[in-house]
Amino acid sequence: MNKINLNQKLSLFNDYWQPHIIGELNGQLVKLVKFKGPFTWHHHEQEDELFLVVKGRFRMEFRDSDAGSGTDHKSDLAGEKANQEREVWIAEGEMIIVPRGTEHCPVADEECHVLLFEPASTLNTGNIENELTVKNLNRL
Repeated sequence: MNKINLNQKLSLFNDYWQPHIIGELNGQLVKLVKFKGPFTWHHHEQEDELFLVVKGRFRMEFRDSDAGSGTDHKSDLAGEKANQEREVWIAEGEMIIVPRGTEHCPVADEECHVLLFEPASTLNTGNIENELTVKNLNRL
């Protein structure tokens, strides 16, 4: 049981869109990642994701679909029509939970530091495999 200093861990890497594991509990991973630029559109069939901004800000873009997640989390997207795009800005000290099945794309105009909390099975690019996919994460 050691405390973890987020800023110290963030100082250990400079790469973007490469999550690093800093903790694990109950089958969930706590990860740190730096965002800059656009990521890739994707969704996660089985996993919800929590994004907490440590420094900076980013926007989460959504494309709603009729796929449904089987959870009540979709209520956060109430009032939006199927396949309609929208965005939410998440600033330092704020967080957002993206429900499973929700197509999303994080975009950071400037460098942004983010803590992720998600099941260990979560692949960073979800249902998509491309040059941004990271299957083997580094532990800090």
